[in-house]
Amino acid sequence: MTATTPDEWRHVKTFHTDGITRFELHTDDGPLVWNGRAHQEMADLWRWLRADRDTRVAILTGTGDAFCDQIISPSAERAWHDIWLEGKRMLADLVNIDVPLITVVNGPATIHSELALLGDIVLAVPGAAFADRAHVTRGVVPGDGVQLVWRHLIGASRASYHLLTGAAIDAAEARSLGMVHEIHSPGSIMARGYELAAPLAALSRETLACTCAALRMDYRRDLPEAVGLGLGLTAMAVQRRP
Repeated sequence: MTATTPDEWRHVKTFHTDGITRFELHTDDGPLVWNGRAHQEMADLWRWLRADRDTRVAILTGTGDAFCDQIISPSAERAWHDIWLEGKRMLADLVNIDVPLITVVNGPATIHSELALLGDIVLAVPGAAFADRAHVTRGVVPGDGVQLVWRHLIGASRASYHLLTGAAIDAAEARSLGMVHEIHSPGSIMARGYELAAPLAALSRETLACTCAALRMDYRRDLPEAVGLGLGLTAMAVQRRP
């Protein structure tokens, strides 16, 4: 399985200026529809960013009025072994990037919301909402890391409720729970993202890398085990379906 690079990505646009790289998720220039190709590219994105020497701050956002709220099951398009390999490294590589990540949540994040919630700084528009509608509500075990991220952010009991039911948390509640740090209008949120990124991009790479290591040490320790075991449980359930 060969890793894709930015010039091959179909679902991620990149924009770089003054040490800040913005990644925009999309499908045909509209809101991202998660699928097998998007799964591969999101895994490759973090691996590419770990090796990139020009980026000092990363911004991740969606396109249009949704961060990601539609899905075509990746396993319907890709071999399960490839999904397993990519899934194991996707979140592990994300938390191991050596630069701060600002997520600009431009609308509902109900498919792989953990990608938005793993930002070191999370900004959201008033119409954003967070849920997991990629797993239990579709008959799939939530084992790709979402289970750990949600438990870490809102506690075990509340996380279990939301993962089992697919119930959404709106932007205001997400801010009160500490999942979101600031709420801004659609017209101003990206400017705020760059405003926050600029002073960070002026710091040395050594300071940024060591700060990221300090802030993410729990995730860096726990995610590989959680995803490795979780995806094994996902595979077991898939293989035992009638």
